[in-house]
Amino acid sequence: MTEPALPARTALWKTIAATLTADIARGHYRPGDKLPTEADLAARFAVNRHTVRRALADLAAAGLTHSRRGSGVYVAAKAVDYPLGRRVRFHQNAAAAGLFASRQVLRLETRHADARERAALGLGDGARVHVLEAVSLADGVPLALARSVFPAARLPGLLDRLADSPSITAALAAEGVADYTRASTRITAKLATATQAAALRIAEGAPILRTEAVNHDAEGRPVEFGLTWFAGDRVALTVQPE
Repeated sequence: MTEPALPARTALWKTIAATLTADIARGHYRPGDKLPTEADLAARFAVNRHTVRRALADLAAAGLTHSRRGSGVYVAAKAVDYPLGRRVRFHQNAAAAGLFASRQVLRLETRHADARERAALGLGDGARVHVLEAVSLADGVPLALARSVFPAARLPGLLDRLADSPSITAALAAEGVADYTRASTRITAKLATATQAAALRIAEGAPILRTEAVNHDAEGRPVEFGLTWFAGDRVALTVQPE
């Protein structure tokens, strides 16, 4: 008599991947959190690290996690809708998505403008600009790395104001620019460099979206030239009809 076939066993790595997926869904590990190390997970599930590595690869393929070389595996943030319209304000966009916005300033400097900056801001040879570089975060998760460039001669006190508060809107208002709007935006797909990846806490070579924009004041004069690099899996750029 033929014995009945036994049900096939589920591969261990699939069981581990399902368990970790459930942990993330229950909020045990939230967006931006670091997962336990391979060694810790191997001990938890009583398996070898190769099996854990296969499970983690499955989570990454599903878009649930991303790895940082030399740092570990992190829970991926959900994509945030980021409208691009005439008035683009990071804090307002984050608040509209129910997120707490913050900014980590990396660089404040006054220097000579390069050719692209002079063309964007309508400046002559030898003109100087104020430069703000910062990481924009939502609920503590980096969404974007940005560089904003401003005409120094027109806004002499802007750098000091930005040093006191990283709000560009408030700093420009204090310098006499009551309102400013987006004149143009250009979007390009890129791969993250090592320094961009470190700032955004993503893997080197991960897809990012770069926007190049010019903002004008109420009289149509350029006041800001900006380059922003968005983490590709954390932000969905949306274009709003005016």
